[in-house]
Amino acid sequence: MTFHGGRGRGRRRPGFGSDDDEPDLPPPDPVEEQKRAKEICFTQLAAQPRTRLELKNAMLRKGIAEELAELVLGKFDKAGLIDDAAFAEIWVRSRHTYNGLGRRALAMELKRKGVADELVTEAVAAVDDEAEQDRARELVRKKLRGMSGVDETAKIRRLVGALARKGYSGGMAYQVVREELRAEGADAALLDEALPD
Repeated sequence: MTFHGGRGRGRRRPGFGSDDDEPDLPPPDPVEEQKRAKEICFTQLAAQPRTRLELKNAMLRKGIAEELAELVLGKFDKAGLIDDAAFAEIWVRSRHTYNGLGRRALAMELKRKGVADELVTEAVAAVDDEAEQDRARELVRKKLRGMSGVDETAKIRRLVGALARKGYSGGMAYQVVREELRAEGADAALLDEALPD
């Protein structure tokens, strides 16, 4: 017999026999369930800012009915406790600065968190070309410090791949890698052959 300790609908009482022999608990008290749903949201928000979708998913995982989750989220919206635009702005600033993510990766993360497309576009636009290029250069310089003894072709492949995984466009990755390797004295002919314009 498996017993999952949530208060959600369909929870069984621990006891003897198989799950089929156990009666369902009575339906939860709506007032208590709303209180519990609010507590789940407050706990989530106390840990870090969350999107509306993240809060909804947290409530659903804890057995809160979808209709009640939407009701509670509406109250949190009205109270100004959920702000996906502010969340997106903070997320972009933090993940770009500390994790070195490019605009494409930032947009994908925000969309996975349920942020609306127009808010994603607005938040990601805060990272301009120059800021994105500067951060890409920092990442390449940091990686280059650990690449002594690696041949130029392998360096190029690894550096461009690293930037691509961080969400930088191919064109920007090639440009930054070419410029940083040239600054290190790499063979210009090899760079021109290995890195497209």
